[in-house]
Amino acid sequence: MAYTAADVKNLRERTGAGMMDCKKALDETGGDFEAAVDALRAKGLAAAAKKSSRTAAEGLVGVAVSGTKGVAVEVNSETDFVAKNDQFQDFVRSATEAALSLASDEVEALKDAAYPGGGTVGEKLTNNVATIGENQQLRRIKSVSVSKGVVVPYMHNAQAPNLGKIGVLVALESEADAATLEALGKQLAMHIAAAFPQALDADGLDAEVIERERKIAAEKAAETGKPADVQAKMVDGAVKKYAKENALLSQVFVMDNKTAISDVVAQAGKAAGTPIVLKDYVRFQLGEGIEKEVTDFAAEVAAAVAG
Repeated sequence: MAYTAADVKNLRERTGAGMMDCKKALDETGGDFEAAVDALRAKGLAAAAKKSSRTAAEGLVGVAVSGTKGVAVEVNSETDFVAKNDQFQDFVRSATEAALSLASDEVEALKDAAYPGGGTVGEKLTNNVATIGENQQLRRIKSVSVSKGVVVPYMHNAQAPNLGKIGVLVALESEADAATLEALGKQLAMHIAAAFPQALDADGLDAEVIERERKIAAEKAAETGKPADVQAKMVDGAVKKYAKENALLSQVFVMDNKTAISDVVAQAGKAAGTPIVLKDYVRFQLGEGIEKEVTDFAAEVAAAVAG
């Protein structure tokens, strides 16, 4: 079966593979377009498998909102250079939009979701790995929603619209007008980006983290040599201080450095004439928690030269 230059062009647009790879695939399949697509996908899977062990700690966070629901998605790459690639940015943007329709925050569910233009998000990701040449990973998803009110998106130092390294969503439940909620939501989002709360309130803080803080406080208290009852009060005080500083509602608002976030929200509701509830939030910072591999480039070059 013969094929034309237009077939090569269409195959390249369909798969994102290089021109010579497309031509070779058509040669190998006798010009059968769909078979060539399958062949390139198979190669893409093999290429992705080879790259999957590489550390991917760069990339982008995407945020999107539709109606009263918002979602944040983190997609990692090996280098910051790829994060500036239009193909990668389009993927993160489209994957985030696709996540809005999901009923869960499972990465596997997003991989199975339909991708604009055909195929699934997972298939497109595999194709990107093969064509861009770096390991890329869909790392995490988090959505928030309200029954009435708004979800406000914010991107700190955006690299492109709704794409960057720190993405925030603020879910405000209220019957107040949208403009009021949007303004409050943006201020709260800027606070969240800067203050890095660990949970909405003290009850939401990780129990293991609290226990670790308690042990650290107990060790410090023991070093003082004070009576046991005094040490116990010191430990309780230290844990309460940690909870206050790391739970969003009790944090001090960075805009005035004196008002608790819970009071900021309450005052906004009083001014609007109707209650406002900070129901939930999301803060995704690119690469947080990923251990980056540190390599000695000079040693690698010397080893390569030595054979």
